[in-house]
Parts: sequence; C-alpha cells; structure tokens
Amino acid sequence: MTKLGKISILFFFLAMTTAFCNGQKVQLISPQREFRGAWIATVANIDWPSRPGLSSESMLKEIVSLLDKMQADGINAVIVQVRPTADAMYHSATEPWSQYITGEQGKAPDRGFDPLAAFIGEAHKRHMELHAWFNPFRVSNSAKSRLSQNNVARLHPEWTVSYDDKLYLDPGIPEVRSYLSKVIAEVVRNYDIDAIHFDDYFYPYKVEDKEFPDQNSFRKYKGQFVNRNEWRRANVDGIIQNISNTIKNIKPWVKFGISPFGVWRNQSQDPRGSATRAGTTNYDDLYADVIKWQRLGWIDYLLPQIYWEAGHPTVDFVTLANWWAKNGYGRSVYIGHALYKVTPKVKGAWGNSSELTRQIRTVRKIEGLNGSAFYSAKHFSRDLMGFQDSLKKRLYKEPALPPVMPWLDNTIPSSPLNLKIEKVKKGYHIEWEASVQNTPSKDPVAFIVYKNRKRGSIRKAQWISLSDKNDCFIARKFKIFRKKYEIRVTALDRLHNESSPCLPVTIKL
Repeated sequence: MTKLGKISILFFFLAMTTAFCNGQKVQLISPQREFRGAWIATVANIDWPSRPGLSSESMLKEIVSLLDKMQADGINAVIVQVRPTADAMYHSATEPWSQYITGEQGKAPDRGFDPLAAFIGEAHKRHMELHAWFNPFRVSNSAKSRLSQNNVARLHPEWTVSYDDKLYLDPGIPEVRSYLSKVIAEVVRNYDIDAIHFDDYFYPYKVEDKEFPDQNSFRKYKGQFVNRNEWRRANVDGIIQNISNTIKNIKPWVKFGISPFGVWRNQSQDPRGSATRAGTTNYDDLYADVIKWQRLGWIDYLLPQIYWEAGHPTVDFVTLANWWAKNGYGRSVYIGHALYKVTPKVKGAWGNSSELTRQIRTVRKIEGLNGSAFYSAKHFSRDLMGFQDSLKKRLYKEPALPPVMPWLDNTIPSSPLNLKIEKVKKGYHIEWEASVQNTPSKDPVAFIVYKNRKRGSIRKAQWISLSDKNDCFIARKFKIFRKKYEIRVTALDRLHNESSPCLPVTIKL
C-alpha cells in the first residue's frame, strides 16, 4: 500500500488539528482519533473459521463477511488470533499449520491459502488496522492433543510442562524466550501487519491447590532470585523486552500491544493498585507486570479487559477505567469491553445494550483513554438488542482514524503535489500526485480531501470525497447562486500522521 496504484482516499469525521501551509500556521479539521477494535478469536473456532475443514473459498468468504459486518458497525482495527496454540494461521517455517483450519495440525489449507495474508488484504482494503494476536506459552488445550511432528513440544519436550491437563512452554527456560522472539520475527518480517498483540495469558491462570510445575527450571535458572514469584515476573519481563526489540529492529513502525486482565493489583496488595477486590491480578497470579512495560516503553499500548459492569461490587468498570487511564505513562490506553455478555437471556446490566453504550461514553470522557475494543467479532452478527444501531447511528456514526503514536514517529509526511481540478459533466474531477519518499512508514497510504468556503474560516473545512485512487469526483449542485470553495488534500502515512495541506484550488459548488 505504498505505491500510487495502491493508494486510497479516506474520509472521516473531522476534529481540529494544526497544520502548516506555505510556512503559515493554519487550522484544518482533521480526522477524529479513536481506536475502535474487535478481537477475532481462532482458538476452538470461536470466531473464525466457523469450523475446521472448510475450503479456501469458504474461509475467504467468511473473512469478507466478518469484516464487512464490522466495517458497517464502525470498527477500524481487527485483532486476529494468528497463533492460538503453538501453531500458525499463516505460512511458517517455524510452526505447524493450526488444527483449527483443517482439523489436523500441520496440514496446510488447500490451494495455498494463507489466512493471515487474506485478513491483512481485506482489512487494509477497508482501512482497518491488522493486529496479529499471539498466545505465547500455550501449546495445547489438552495434554492429550495430537501434535504434529514439527510442533515445538515434539521437537523440544524438555521445554514444556503440563498444568491442569494443558501443555505449556515453560517461560523460565532461556531457549523458550529465544524461540518466541524467532516466532514473532518471522511474522513481522514476512507480513504487512500493523501490530503484534498479546492477550492476558502469560503464566496460566491458577488452579486451586495446583502449583505451576516449574520447580526444575527455577532450580536451574534462578540465578540470584530467592523468591520464585519474582523470578517468574522477571522471565516474562525478559520476553516482553526481547520481543519489543525484535519488532522495532525489523519494522520500527509495527506496534506492540498487550491486552491484560482487567486488574493489575488491588490496593490491599499495593497502594498503587486499584480500589478493587479482584480474586485474580496480573501481577500476583499471571506474573505480568504490565504497568512496568508501559512505563519503560517496551510496549505501545495497553488494552485491559474490563469485562464487568459499572457498579460491580468488587471490580467496578468506572473505577478500573480511571485507574488504567492514570497509569498510561504517555502511551496509548484502550479499554476492552465484554460484547459477549450482552444477551436478553440474563437480568441486570447485561440484559440490554445500554451498559455497553454507557461504557463507551465513559471511556470518551476520561482523559488518557484513546478508544475501545470488543470481545468478540462473531457477536456483531447476532441480536445485541440495538447495540449495532447505536454504533451506526450515534457512537460510531462518523468514521475515525486510530490515534497517532508520536514516540514511534511524529514526523508528518510530505504534502500531495500538483492538485488539479477539471470541470466535467455534472461536477469536477480532482487529481493530485503523491509525494512518495521510498520509506515504508512515510510513503502515503491514504488521502483526505477537504473543502472550505472561499475566504471563509479554514477551521470549518470538511471532507468531501472518497476514492480508491489519487483522484476523486465532486458533484456540482445546480443553483442560481453557486458558492466558491477551496479544495485541499492531505496525506496520511502508515502511522496515521497527517501532512500539511497542499495549496488550495477554488471551485464553485
């Protein structure tokens, strides 16, 4: 999407921003910035594909249908699970094909179909970001699962442990940490993804009266650590830091995000924690000090899963949303919502869609929060008691761009050149040239076309057109008194930085 033939125009609801034109500071209305994401889970065929063994044509149709539905509801980013259980939803020289595609781990889909490539292509066609979602340590949902010959657990059984009838890679083994960096590097290098995404599964959720069986690796690799819990957190810290460096060394513009369990720590455990009484926390039970990663700049966004309602007696949504906002450390923070809970079959908060609409409005009011995401995609296709209408007609009525990340890149791209407008039948044909810089992250991937009244306030500029090329058509309204408008075009780069506008051209509409 960096060459002229692949460039497309975006149009969005426009919020205020500052740009420069001919050295003069001007105010343009630019796209509203808000993350609007949805998770697409592939483990156990939760969201996609609907079942193992479908033909490539059927799987592609399901991708198109899924993304069409979410696009209609205003979603601008999809978080696709590409490594559910030490297997791959993509062509890999490192890991076997996922059993959730064909029903047999290691068996490739027919006709060379590549699910991740298909998701990327269809998502970018709809101007959605594609976040590749990995589960780092889970090898299988059952210790008795049939693993292919090239599964990491078959090649290196000494790296694995069994816990609660599931198989896991042991995070305490240094070779495991190196292997995971290799897995991530392969995808970052080979696919045009926008982000790498981990969810809340680091060390597994605790099972009562069962200790995670890493005593051997602790004995061998503990170094100066005496406390096993501190050692576990250090293991996860090392993995996150290594993967962060791996991503940025290959493609500095690819984001790294974490979607943790909704509670970091309770105040009863740590005065820095939230005013909650959660039975499980990231820090103490999953050994994931996610706030540390945000503070040290190892990750680019946090997307905590606050899957409880406002007013919950122990884990109140509003309390948690405010707490996460205050612990963003200048990086992006989005909020995960429990779309799956909305159903007329229950009483109380989740028995109608008003809880979710209130949550979105709450997120928008809290400084430091930059958007929302929903678990999970398949629920957009069922009866949510009017929630989809609320998105289309009110909450997400106007499209939006994901937020910028100035710590990754705060340089605006070059402005479009040679704006030309030709009067044609029933309107005007507008075209321009893109300033291609031969830098993947800075070449323009989209354009916004603006208009404002001649000699009127540029603060009231509006978008006017959408096109899949570096040109567009504007219909002319036939009135006795036509008004003059100035047309400008800006460019967007890979990280949604917006250029200053090109010189205006005046037309009558």
